[in-house]
This record gives sequence, C-alpha cells and structure tokens, in this order.
Amino acid sequence: MSRTMSGGSEDFNGNISRTGSHRQTDHHGYKVRFPPAKGLFTELAEGVKETFFANDPLREYKDQPRSKKLWLSLAHLFPVLDWARSYTFGMFKGDFVAGLTIASLCIPQDIGYAKLAFLPAHVGLYSSFVPPLVYAAMGTSRDIAIGPAAVLSLLLGTLLQEEINPATNPHEYSRLAFTATFFAGITQAMLGFFRLGFIIEFLSHAAIVGFMAGAAITIGLQQLKGFLGIAKFTKKSDIISVMESVWGNVHHGCNWQTILIGASFLAFLLTTKYIAKKNKKLFWVSAIAPLISLIVSTFCVFITRADKQGVAIVKDIKEGINPPSFHLIYWSGPYLAKGFRIGVVAGMVGLTEAIAIGRTFAAMKDYQIDGNKEMLALGTMNIVGSMTSCYVGTGSMSRSAVNYMAGCKTAISNVVMAIVVMLTLLLVTPLFKYTPNAILASIIIMIVVSLVDYETAYLIWKVDKMDFMALLGAFFGVVFASVEHGLLIAVAISLGKILLQVTRPRTALLGNLPRTTIYTNVEQYPEASKVPGVMIVRVDSAIYFTNSNYVKERILRWLRDEEEQQQEQKLSKTEFLIVELSPVTDIDTSGIHALEELLKALEKRKIQLILANPGPAVIQKLRSAKFTDLIGDDKIFLSVDDAVKKFAPKSALNV
Repeated sequence: MSRTMSGGSEDFNGNISRTGSHRQTDHHGYKVRFPPAKGLFTELAEGVKETFFANDPLREYKDQPRSKKLWLSLAHLFPVLDWARSYTFGMFKGDFVAGLTIASLCIPQDIGYAKLAFLPAHVGLYSSFVPPLVYAAMGTSRDIAIGPAAVLSLLLGTLLQEEINPATNPHEYSRLAFTATFFAGITQAMLGFFRLGFIIEFLSHAAIVGFMAGAAITIGLQQLKGFLGIAKFTKKSDIISVMESVWGNVHHGCNWQTILIGASFLAFLLTTKYIAKKNKKLFWVSAIAPLISLIVSTFCVFITRADKQGVAIVKDIKEGINPPSFHLIYWSGPYLAKGFRIGVVAGMVGLTEAIAIGRTFAAMKDYQIDGNKEMLALGTMNIVGSMTSCYVGTGSMSRSAVNYMAGCKTAISNVVMAIVVMLTLLLVTPLFKYTPNAILASIIIMIVVSLVDYETAYLIWKVDKMDFMALLGAFFGVVFASVEHGLLIAVAISLGKILLQVTRPRTALLGNLPRTTIYTNVEQYPEASKVPGVMIVRVDSAIYFTNSNYVKERILRWLRDEEEQQQEQKLSKTEFLIVELSPVTDIDTSGIHALEELLKALEKRKIQLILANPGPAVIQKLRSAKFTDLIGDDKIFLSVDDAVKKFAPKSALNV
C-alpha cells in the first residue's frame, strides 16, 4: 500500500488514499522530513533481521531465566513439547479416528507410489512408518499427513532411472534412492536452519498449478501399463512416448482380465469420490474405498488364480519393519554427486508441496505454521528416513484432506497412521501377494484426477494472462518433455515474470478528481482532469539499476506525448513535472543517476522537476547523494496537492 500521508495520491494497487477529500485539507506547515541517519552496521543488521528473522523468533527469550531458555529452545526444535501439555483425551479421539482413516488410504497408496518410483512395494510402506513419527515431534502443522506423494514419486522415478536401470540393478537403484533421499533431507533442513525458506517462493502459484496438472496427466498415462496389462512399456514419461508404447502394444493384444479389474474398480472409486464430493459428511466412503478395492481385488485374484491367466500381481512384499540403510547410502563414488543432484531437486519439490498444503489447512483452521520449522522437520524426517530404508516423503494433499475432514486435532493422527502401517508390515503384508497391479493403477488414477485443478486454471486465465502463460509452460513442459524439464520451465517462467516486473515497472499519469484533493490514474478514472501546465507521473516500483533507465525514458516519453498533444490542441506548455514517489520504496545509485539525467533533460526544456511524498529510504539516499541540494528543498513536497497549490495555484482552484 502507499505510504502517502495525504488525500492527494493513489496507491500503486489502484486504491485511493483518503485522508482528506475536500479542498480545505492541506499540509501547510508540514514538510518532508529526513529520517535519522543510520550507520552501515545498523542498516545491515536491520536488513538481515527483516530477511531471515522477520517473525522475531528470539522475542520470547527476553528476560527469561536460563532454565526457561533451555526449555524454549527444546520446544522450538520439538513443538510437540509445547502443545502436548494441553493435549486431552477428547483431542486424542479425533486424532485416533483420523489416523485410522488415513491409514486405510495410505496403505494402497504407498504400494502404488512405490511402483511409480520403481521401488519395491514395502519401501513405500516403510516411508509411511518412520517419517510421520519424526514429523509429529518436529512439525507445526496439525493437519498435514506425511508419506510418499504421487508427483514426488514420479519425479524421483524419472530421475533415478536415467542413472540406473531398476529392472536389471534393483539393489543399486534402491541405494541411489536412499542417497537422493538423504540429500533431499539435507537440503530441506539447511534451508530451514539458515532460514532461507523464501527461496521456494520463486515458484509461482500458477506455475505450481500447471506443474501439478501436467504431472497428473503424466502419472495417469504411466498407469496404462498396469491398467491394460502391458508387459513391455516405455521408460519415458512424455505423452508421445507413452502413446506410442500403448499403440504398439494394442496390436499384440492386452489382457482382458486386467482391463476388467482395472475398469470396474476405477468406476467404483470414482463413484465413491463423487458421493464424497456431493456430501461432505460421507468423506469416509471415498477414504476407505481404496483399501476395500485392494482387499476385494486381491481376494478375487487369489480364488480365481487370475495371475496364471496373465494378470500381473505385486508378488512378495517383504515382511517386517524398516531395516537400517545407512550403509547403503553412497558416501563416495560417481553416484554420490548424482544422488546429491536428484536429492536437491526432489527436496525442493517436496518442500514446495508440503508448505503449500500446510498453509492451506492452517488457513482453514485459523492458525499459523512456521515455515522454517516445517523445513527443518521435513528435512530431519527425510534424513532419518534415508537411514531406515525410506524414500523421499512429503505432505500428501489427498491424505491431508481426509485427515482434515476426519476431524484430526494434532499431528498425533500421523502417529496413529504410522502404528497401523507398522502392524501391517509385521502381520499383513503376506496377504498382499496377489494384489493385482491394475487395482494400484486404478487407485492412482483416481487420486491424480483431483490434481488437475481446472477451476483455478480458469481463474488464473481471467485474472492474469502472464500467470496463465507460466501455467501453460509448466504443464506442456511436463506432458511433452519430462517432469524435470517441466519443473525447470516453471522456475524459468516464474523468474522471467519477476525480471519483467522489476525491469519494466508500471508508471501512470495522474489527474485530479473533481472537487477533491485526490490525484489518481487518468486511465482508471477518466473523469480525473489534468492540471494545465503540470504533468504528474507516478512510478509504481522501487527504482534500481535494473529499471532506472527505463523509468527515465518512460517519463520522457510521457512528456513528449504530452508536448505533441499540446501543440495539436494549442494548449499551454508544461512548466512543471511532478513525480509522485509514494510507491517507490527504495532507490539505488543508478536510480539517483537516472533522476539527475532526467533533471538535466527537463532543464533543457525549461521544465521544473518536483518530487512528491518520497519515503524515508528514498529521501535519505537523495540527501546523501546531494540530489536534494541539486533540485532544492523547495521542490520536495509531502503530497501532490501541496506541490500543485504551490506552483500552479490558479490551476489548483480551477480543477
């Protein structure tokens, strides 16, 4: 918002500031003040504080005894120590029901997601046992459900199989997966420890929507292998390669039993999802449907021995809880660097997904999550997970939504889910031997359908066309190239948009609204009239080296256009140029140099330069550069209205 202290300007969002709406209001007796001078170290300290410690995390340590500070430090690292003191049995009942509900959903999901990452099915289950326990102790979200996720599994599988073939070298492939998971955790934990969470903000919301939609299409297409019973399927993820693989296998015939299983249970799953969407109270129908489908389809294959008729099954799932895998991580050799590269990419994607999910549900329940604590929690759980045979985990949107609707109160629901998964690993896994791959494909297709958020995409199209281009770039990058390329395109377009906005800031001509002291954008308010002999320009951005020359040239272009119009209509020439600086939050030496060049260009035209409402950082730097001496203190005003009254009093009375 604008910092203007008068009714004489409009903020850079297009909103009008109204501290005075009549001519009687003025600011005589008030001048632009210079803020107290600050030393170099003071400015650096303030900059570091605002960048890395904006929420002032040390404020609660002030005037506390040493024992209290120690407890606060432990509670900061393990938030469970704080909220557990007020935990009640009533809250546990909600968490227990929610934990059982998401456990019924996560078991079939984990088996399917592990297949998506080309890892053994039991590794997917491992990843919903240890990591949720770590997160429950360190995380700040009450609603997020931890475990493998569809997009992250696809990304990891795509990147890993570029290095090692999972079919011929499954052991080495798993080792690289654990290595990537370790470095994903290191990346996330370091970002949290050094409070660098703002880095993930460079991936815009529109790019994420496009990326997720593209990944959903890609994941759905990948499931055609299991859904149609295709034995030989492409390892590539782009739509052209997948469709060529499907079309090539059509002539060799598909397994009709597999198609029957997949299609019938997909119809059942989509029906339950539709019921849950229409009636929120029946959310549990959709939540438990995957587990029911898994059990029924497994039983059907077992009693009919459909596996002998060509129906592909999961086969053996390793029994028992997570074995240690510290010794399996590559600590040297060529795969160390490859694991690091894959881990950094996977860590950033997982972090973006988890933070977005956590913030969504926190907003619904009106509480705050600590982004840096979340990063530290996610990083620690993946580091521990990499040493206990898990692959990269994050927040799952489908499970988190079910967790929220099931009435979870705290992260204890993750603990309940983890205990159920542990019991499954110890007691039930042999029963999944005859689970058909087709049912896993159906479950994943049902889940990823919701990742295509066409309503948000349409809203983005209506609101911001540039944002929509970022969405399309990410979407087509994933669908026609790969997940990795789609992610790079999403980041590149997001950064490109930032650069475009920084290098080409908006400027506006201002006019006076009749019978007020308000000066606003003449394009937005056509009834606003220009002041004869005065041109008023507003710059809607900080002025830095990236845009200073553009700002200068744009103002001079406004001036040339104005002069041409004056000659055509035989109007009075411009004598004053007022630059409204209230939206200009900062300026650097290049910006000041551009103002000096602008001043010289105006002097040649015999036009006086006047500044209105510069902020504290701007006026301080202008004074330090002696630009205020160059222009004169009498050319700097608190508002546009004050400047007009001073230099064009007759015009001010007439408009």
